[in-house]
Amino acid sequence: MSPEDYMLPCLNKQILGFECTGCGMQRALALIYNGEFIAALQMYPAIYTLIFFFAFIIVNAFAHFKYANKIIVILALTNVVVIIGSYLIKII
Repeated sequence: MSPEDYMLPCLNKQILGFECTGCGMQRALALIYNGEFIAALQMYPAIYTLIFFFAFIIVNAFAHFKYANKIIVILALTNVVVIIGSYLIKII
C-alpha cells in the first residue's frame, strides 16, 4: 500500500468546491517520502519552510537558542507569506 491510500480528503474542496491553503501538503509529504523533492516543492511550495519551522521548534525544545522567539516569529511569518502567496498564485 502506498501513502496515498491513507490520505484524508480536503473537506473544504468537497463541501465548498475550492481548494484550501493546505491542499497538497499531504501529497507533498508523500512525495518527499518517495524521494521526489522537486515534485514536492511544486505540489506545495511551503513544505520545506514548514519542515524547517517545526524542526527548529523541536530542536529548540532541547537546545535553547538565545534568540529563539525572534527566529520562530520570523519563520512563522515566512511560512504565512509562502502559503498565502502560493495559494494566490494557484487560484489566479
